[in-house]
Amino acid sequence: MSDDESAGALKFVVAIPARYGATRLPGKPLRLIAGEPMVVHVARRALEAGALQVVVATDDERIAEAVRGQPLTVCMTRADHASGTDRLAECAEILQWPPERIVVNLQGDEPFAPAEGIREVARTLAASSAPMATLAAPIVDMHEYFDPNAVKVVRSEAGLALYFSRAPIPWQRDRFARDRTLPASGALRHIGIYAYRAGFLGRFARLAPGTLERLEALEQLRVLEAGHAIAVGLTPVPFPPGVDTEEDLARAEQRMRTLAAQG
Repeated sequence: MSDDESAGALKFVVAIPARYGATRLPGKPLRLIAGEPMVVHVARRALEAGALQVVVATDDERIAEAVRGQPLTVCMTRADHASGTDRLAECAEILQWPPERIVVNLQGDEPFAPAEGIREVARTLAASSAPMATLAAPIVDMHEYFDPNAVKVVRSEAGLALYFSRAPIPWQRDRFARDRTLPASGALRHIGIYAYRAGFLGRFARLAPGTLERLEALEQLRVLEAGHAIAVGLTPVPFPPGVDTEEDLARAEQRMRTLAAQG
């Protein structure tokens, strides 16, 4: 247990990887929602969660300029990173975070990420000896269970990930032979928010993609295949969808207006 954890209060930082060149929604971090760049909304969610520090990790000066004036840190990184995790690994090195510092990776397209969920993934890691943690939610819909875009996770009794898959897991053989109803033992959908111990970020970035990752197109399988543990907590609140397309952006604008009208 680190000094941060033994101090009694949950202490963590939130890092937001933000690159300009998204394929489906170019300039995504700077697209406006309720008149403000999306990355600013994401940063506010991180601040609401009580992070010690909120960092926007980017390689684009336009993104850096958009968040100046906010109570956060901008970390300028290289432009050649293959993933957000690689970008955060460089950020951890630049900012010299202690190896046991808990770093929550909050994607820059999550303007409605709930503060309670951000705290929960940090809490899940703090309560575990694993170097990495993530969240999941119960699946209650058969369509979601069989949807390859909904990533499923199976965890051990100790709360550690056994496997992630786009396939419906666990597969209840005898029951599914009779009818297609959700497993009696329950099924979990993976929520793509992660927490890492800062010292593990560099190790993760140096891992070569494994066979399972290439088959499923799921980066977290690289960690399991290399023999590292991932703690899986249950989210206390729903995570609204992120923003990947123009349609998502329109829905986000409407949702923000609704929230503003409510209060």
